[in-house]
Amino acid sequence: MAMVCLSDFEAYAKKYLPKIAWDFFAAGADDCSTRDENILAYKRIHFRPHVLRDVSMMDIRTKLLGTEISFPVGIAPTGFHQLAWPDGEKSTARAAKAMNTCYIASTYSTCTLEEISAAAPGGLQWFQLYIHRNRAVSQHLVQQAEALGFQGLVLTADLPYTGKRRDDVRNGFCLPPHMKLKNLEGAFEVCKMNHLDPSVTWNDIYWLQSLTNLPIIIKGILTKEDAELAVRHGVQGIIVSNHGGRQLDGVPATIDALVEVVEAVQGRTEVYLDGGIRKGSDVLKALALGAKCVFIGRPALWGLAYKGEEGLQDVLRILQDEFRLSMALAGCASVSEIGRHLVQFSKL
Repeated sequence: MAMVCLSDFEAYAKKYLPKIAWDFFAAGADDCSTRDENILAYKRIHFRPHVLRDVSMMDIRTKLLGTEISFPVGIAPTGFHQLAWPDGEKSTARAAKAMNTCYIASTYSTCTLEEISAAAPGGLQWFQLYIHRNRAVSQHLVQQAEALGFQGLVLTADLPYTGKRRDDVRNGFCLPPHMKLKNLEGAFEVCKMNHLDPSVTWNDIYWLQSLTNLPIIIKGILTKEDAELAVRHGVQGIIVSNHGGRQLDGVPATIDALVEVVEAVQGRTEVYLDGGIRKGSDVLKALALGAKCVFIGRPALWGLAYKGEEGLQDVLRILQDEFRLSMALAGCASVSEIGRHLVQFSKL
């Protein structure tokens, strides 16, 4: 079967992954309205292309906090990669390095931070943190990530409690006995998932800043008020995210929330986005509306499920080729030429 677009990888993963794994990756909260809206919202944004521009030489590179990546798509933090492929996050790290882009490793990885770091030495890696009730566990992880050479700390802010994902409840989702959350072994009971600290506030940004010199990126912001607070607390980046529609159902699609956040921030911090990216043209729309880079979650897992590191590279390469083509057809020869003038929202 020729793998031509990301939905081909989705179909493969759905067919060949065990049902409990597929359901876990695919799940949204409640009615899955937000999960589905993340994708549908892109269809309401139309391009305003400019023709007769010289697009014979294309430059699709960009920078994340000063570090160059080959194109503006990174890998979002998702848990339990061994559910998709035996080598788990090690394969993810290798694919990201091979494609010269950023991989955000999850607290809920099934490989240790050391293994992830060693799998792709010199690769651009950030570490995603959940703050636990046992703060010593979180402190250790942050300091370990910095010592291993991770270059950013991503705090997930939208998960004081886990959203209600119906299929996981029905399936009694639990990691298979041979898989472990390697960075948290012994710290809590995996299937209970009640170890997260619901008392975390903005003041804990200062606590994190006291532990590390890494730039701090906040993931899970959807409003101008929270974007303003993030800037005020000195964070270096914001990921506009609704957790793939897995937390509060009924919040806006991330591409719709992006405009409000970008306007509030006014260039004081970098703004990224995840959720609903399925084509290179989606990447172009997000950049036109002010995102510096986007991150993919589920499509990365589909790539792993297809053929591990190689499959994930295929997914990234398809997005890269589609993004380059969309840019050229819209009349942009470099990322710096992408702007708000390139898109319009369809009038309903």
